[in-house]
Amino acid sequence: MEAPQRLLVDRTDLHRTRVVPDPDAPGARPLADGEARYAIERYALTANNVTYAAFGEAMQYWAFFPTGDAATGCVPVWGYARCVESRAVGVEVGQRCYGYWPMGSHLVVRPARVRERGFVDAMPHRTALPAVYNAYVACAHDPLYDASAEGLQALLRPLFTTSFLLDDFCVEHADFEAKQIVLSSASSKTAWGTAFCIGRRAGHPARIGLTSRGNLGYVRSLGLYEQVVTYDDLATLDATVPTTYIDFAGDRALRGAIHRHWRDALRHSGVVGGSHWESLHTDSGELPGPRPAFFFAPAQVEKRSAEPPQGLGRTGFEAALGTAWQAMVGAATKAVPPWIVVREATGPQAIETAFASLVAGRTDPRDGLVLAP
Repeated sequence: MEAPQRLLVDRTDLHRTRVVPDPDAPGARPLADGEARYAIERYALTANNVTYAAFGEAMQYWAFFPTGDAATGCVPVWGYARCVESRAVGVEVGQRCYGYWPMGSHLVVRPARVRERGFVDAMPHRTALPAVYNAYVACAHDPLYDASAEGLQALLRPLFTTSFLLDDFCVEHADFEAKQIVLSSASSKTAWGTAFCIGRRAGHPARIGLTSRGNLGYVRSLGLYEQVVTYDDLATLDATVPTTYIDFAGDRALRGAIHRHWRDALRHSGVVGGSHWESLHTDSGELPGPRPAFFFAPAQVEKRSAEPPQGLGRTGFEAALGTAWQAMVGAATKAVPPWIVVREATGPQAIETAFASLVAGRTDPRDGLVLAP
């Protein structure tokens, strides 16, 4: 690991980034009683992180790792870190955890509800934020952890959880009585994960993937969509078929085109991602069809984790997710070519370059970026 550093981005222009000394590094911040310091070892960087930045203000993603400067933000990432110093009861030096970290080298946490399985960060600024992002899972007691596939887990675990929840949401609403589900950014990992989950259901709606011409070959190679169409060819799709739209792009112009194409045949319009972050502004004027609704995964987690009969209970939810996860990993890795290939890089410059490529949409969809500070 190089000198402790953290990557900050301009909240209004994600192309602008800078590296600063990490405020949670050992030399920068002594621990108080009840705190522990984790050294971040590796994390995934995907379009999901661009979504966090794009919705940073609206969904409070900037609030997790405050910079002290309203003009900049620290993008959250999912990955692994090891405890290097502890003044928290029940948290031992050397403990390795999976969870939500800043794009930096260290994080100081205040562990609460400490169990063998992990803990919750109870830092005052995080207590009002969604609980799913505050939970840290100890690798030694994580039923989903596989040391041989750690890079893949860092990349796909949070994204596939969203995919699983999206499919669950669609099942809960009987697919909004649609005969087909249209997914934009069909090359994105969350989109094809959702297509995979939908495909596990008997009698599932047709899955239509929308993608760019450059990613057309990749999306077709996945074999997860009954039909793959480029954005330019949207008008060739039958506008009379009852349709649910899941927007992984956040592209205002595309959303408008979808609504105007299907109009009253559009049964639901869900917004999930924001890879096209520069086009996220609210549509001007009223769109035909249903009002676009943002899908917030933590709310679905809370609903499904509730005790029966309202939900599956925490154990039941984790078991169902685990079964789907194992099925997806098997399919993704055994496919020829595989759906995803882990690419690793180290250091602040590599991290800045990788983030810039994601924001600009220049990454190969088959590549999964796993970075180390």
